[in-house]
Amino acid sequence: MSKSWFITGTDTSVGKTIASCALLQALSAKRHRVSGYKPVASGCDLMPEGWRNSDALSLQANSSLSLTYGEVNPVAFKEPTSPHIAAVMEDRQIDIQQLSDGLDRLSQKSDVVIIEGAGGWYTPLNERECLSDWVIKEKLNVILVVGIKLGCINHALLTQRVLMSENIHLSGWIANSIEARNTHYNAYIDTLKSRLNAPLIGEIPHLSGKQKSSPLAQYIYLNHLV
Repeated sequence: MSKSWFITGTDTSVGKTIASCALLQALSAKRHRVSGYKPVASGCDLMPEGWRNSDALSLQANSSLSLTYGEVNPVAFKEPTSPHIAAVMEDRQIDIQQLSDGLDRLSQKSDVVIIEGAGGWYTPLNERECLSDWVIKEKLNVILVVGIKLGCINHALLTQRVLMSENIHLSGWIANSIEARNTHYNAYIDTLKSRLNAPLIGEIPHLSGKQKSSPLAQYIYLNHLV
């Protein structure tokens, strides 16, 4: 049976994709058969092959297995907004069983599946369900990406409290430096280390432009994870 980790963030735009790609690269380097999975994506560009989400394409490119786009991202919407809003705009309905079916297919061929969420923990999928409900249903372990900036300590601790209240295991957290300069970076990291009940499994420095396509495995501490 494959292992699966769900990658959530303290907010949107905190670096879930780059953290997921770093994990995929690190696991691939250890000879694991790894697949990236973006079950729901909002915000796509029209390409010759059809509508494509840039985050999902990154996961596809960094998977060690050859996967079709549909395997990586079964539910995609054009509009870059919350999935439940994008679904209404396209007169579609998100069925969490479709997300489970996609995960099952990848699990059958992979040692590890890295699943990138959308937004933060409570991202709505429809009138009743959030993406977190699917994570709970699948009993997935979680890795938290913390975008290191003012307010990140509060957001990280709130997310941890919610995960604990819902009996979700926090396997680890990754610090992503989303600001070019952060005078208090070390103080933030030390505080999070002392207050999060999970190991720090990666520190990604501030990367811009072409740097984001550079090798990322070096920033992940796999000894804390596998």
